[in-house]
This record gives sequence, C-alpha cells and structure tokens, in this order.
Amino acid sequence: MIGDDVVLRRAVVADAAAVTELVAAAYAKYLARMPFRPRPMDADYAAVLAATDSWVAELDGRIRAVLVCALEPDHLLIENVAVHPDAQGRGLGGRLLELAEEHARANGRPEVRLYTNEVMVENLRLYAGRGYRETGREAAGGFGRVFLAKSLVSPPSPG
Repeated sequence: MIGDDVVLRRAVVADAAAVTELVAAAYAKYLARMPFRPRPMDADYAAVLAATDSWVAELDGRIRAVLVCALEPDHLLIENVAVHPDAQGRGLGGRLLELAEEHARANGRPEVRLYTNEVMVENLRLYAGRGYRETGREAAGGFGRVFLAKSLVSPPSPG
C-alpha cells in the first residue's frame, strides 16, 4: 500500500496546474456515464487551493492525489478527493480520507461529510467500506448526488 516514497503535504496555489491535470485524468472514466462533465473537472484550482484546506500526495516527485476540504461549523466537508489513474490501488485515496478525518478531529469537528455522483458506484462502495453512511440523495442540474457522512464520535461503551 502507501509506502515511504509517498509525500503528503499541504497544497499550495502553485500546485493548481498539476492538480487540474490529475483531476481530469481521475474523472475521465466517468464521462461516458454522465450527461455533463463532473464539476471537479472544471474547477479553477488556483482559486480552490487558495480558499480551502487541501493536501496533495506526491509519488516520485509528481502530484498523484488531491484532497480538497472545508471546515464547516459542525463538520468537515470533503469537496473532492481524486487519485490519478496511474497511482490508484496504492492506498493514496484511503490515506487522504484518513487525513481528512484527522483534520476534522484536530479542529473539533465530530463528522466528515461528502457527496458523490450516483453513477460513481465505485465511490459509493469505497465510502461505505470506510464507514460512511448515506444521508440523502438529490437530483439537480442533471446530476444525481448521493450525500454521505461519517461520525468521528465513538459511541459510549456499555456500562
């Protein structure tokens, strides 16, 4: 899985071109399933990286995964997590999800939320396997979104 050759670091605006390229590659497989391009493919990553809490994962000196999230008053919202196809299966996405949870805890947020498109069924399975539960669905603007959340608060032990 994730090895010593991976560097996780805060994203900076100078990473925008590399992040734009990796997001385009990561989401390309979904284009045939959707009537429109996934919104992350058209984001202005210079603006996104300047305005959010974001991290990148570097492999062999190249940015191969990105996590974009924002601290909301009562949760952390993951706006995007993407892994370049040539780096998938190495644990980068899972490590970035763990990083989001660590960031939420460190900032006193009891829950992590995210959403994905309903046609991205691989993502739904991945998030369910990591403890996220579906909290709702919404169809708007030609997109069917699935909302998910993961509580970071441990249930009280029996007692």
